[in-house]
Amino acid sequence: METWPLLSILIFLPALGGILCLALDEDEETGIRGMALAVALLNFAVSVALWVGFRVGVPGFQFVEDHSWISSIGARYHLGVDGVSLLLVVLTTLLTVVAVLASAAITERLKAYMAFLLFLETGMIGVFVAMDLFLFYVFWEAMLIPMYFLIGIWGGPRRIYASVKFVIYTMVGSLLMLVAILALYGYYRSYVGAASFDMRDLQTLVLPYRTQMWLFMAFFLAFAIKVPMFPFHTWLPDAHVEAPTAGSIILAGVLLKMGIYGFYRIAMPFFPEVTRAWIPAILALSAVAIIYGAAVALMQKDIKKLVAYSSVSHLGFATLGLFALNVQGVSGSVMQMINHGISTGALFLLVGMIYDRRHTRRIEDFGGLWTSMPAYGSLFLITTLSSIGLPLLNGFTGEFPVLLGAFRLSPLWASISSTGVILGACYMLWMFQRVFQGEMTHEENKVLPGLTRSEWAAVLPLILLMFAIGLYPRALTDRIQPSVATMIGQVTRRSGPSYAVLPHPPQEPAPAEDEHAHAPAEPTPSEVNP
Repeated sequence: METWPLLSILIFLPALGGILCLALDEDEETGIRGMALAVALLNFAVSVALWVGFRVGVPGFQFVEDHSWISSIGARYHLGVDGVSLLLVVLTTLLTVVAVLASAAITERLKAYMAFLLFLETGMIGVFVAMDLFLFYVFWEAMLIPMYFLIGIWGGPRRIYASVKFVIYTMVGSLLMLVAILALYGYYRSYVGAASFDMRDLQTLVLPYRTQMWLFMAFFLAFAIKVPMFPFHTWLPDAHVEAPTAGSIILAGVLLKMGIYGFYRIAMPFFPEVTRAWIPAILALSAVAIIYGAAVALMQKDIKKLVAYSSVSHLGFATLGLFALNVQGVSGSVMQMINHGISTGALFLLVGMIYDRRHTRRIEDFGGLWTSMPAYGSLFLITTLSSIGLPLLNGFTGEFPVLLGAFRLSPLWASISSTGVILGACYMLWMFQRVFQGEMTHEENKVLPGLTRSEWAAVLPLILLMFAIGLYPRALTDRIQPSVATMIGQVTRRSGPSYAVLPHPPQEPAPAEDEHAHAPAEPTPSEVNP
């Protein structure tokens, strides 16, 4: 199966589907929805084939595709997946199917809407599988355009403000990242005498600490804005509140993970000395994000805004575990990314369902909703418990190893961060109580229709995954840990005093056959996590 170009299919099939949607007449609503759903389901099936064909326990990249692209600058069409990117690809294809099903309320400019959703999937998958830094940047920028239009055209009353703010924040980070990429390219060409954007090649660069620091800061700002880490989070609540339901699902479920993935794939292994020096500061920022996001969520009167601020808190756990730099913490961080995508994606989906019926998201406009919509209330309760990390549900399998790994490195910040679990239970359960329990004080809530077939089809897979991951997380961790151990080894082995720094370019360029040098040998988990 590794001989098949599955990664290229995953990238370009949605783009082809988007073009086909645009080719249909605007009046053919059933045909447009059917086309978009069929393409999304087919791409999800391809990602399942990727999951089945992935060799568990084998570190390194699989399903590699490597072809010359822009030879004059050394850019290559280089794709591959390891255990971490595999999970993110499957999550992306699944949530795209959910997003298409969640778009029943969209009737205006439908073919453009579905096309943008599918184009967005192309950009997101490309980010997760690119192994060439130039190609990574192309996909990183490409996925901003569809999200801008999804928010700006089909969003809420303040959609223009939210979409412009989203683009400005992310473009600032992207420009800094572009400068850092070009600098790395220039250093590699000077030292080695060959042009390359290959991540494996650029990882072998050993630069003076001050140079590493400036480059790390550029990547850090780009990825921190995308996560978003405190204090770069202010664009997120506006984007979530104004985005259509499908946009919020994709934004929370996938786009925010790109920042953490960027730390994992680029910033940490490329600049190991600076990474280790910045660990205390990033742990502190993560703890602040966890507490701040939870405290602000506790004060929200809008359900969607509450869920948006909860993302700031939950992804604080992801950065906390990632920079703990041990197998438990980093594995927990990856699990937290996947679980947050499932649980928060489901929350935005459920909030969108009730908004389509009541056209309000204010908590005070509900109360006693369980009486009129018991099935909907049951699904919301399961998702709420998943979000707060109840054992036997998926949220617990991410937060617990994150805190375990953080305690091994810094008991202080881990202890402070653990209070975020308590605050998370407070704001989620309090919101649930005010919306679903008590007396029904609004007559409009007594006659709300039940869930439709498409709504059941969208939410049930996410509910089943909450239980499946909670009961058997090993299906994910077995694929994650070899890749995690490799990344930790790259950071720890390259940050010791025995790894010399090149003060200037070598006198003679390296031989041509050594142009694509690879990273050091991959360690086992026991080597990096004694």
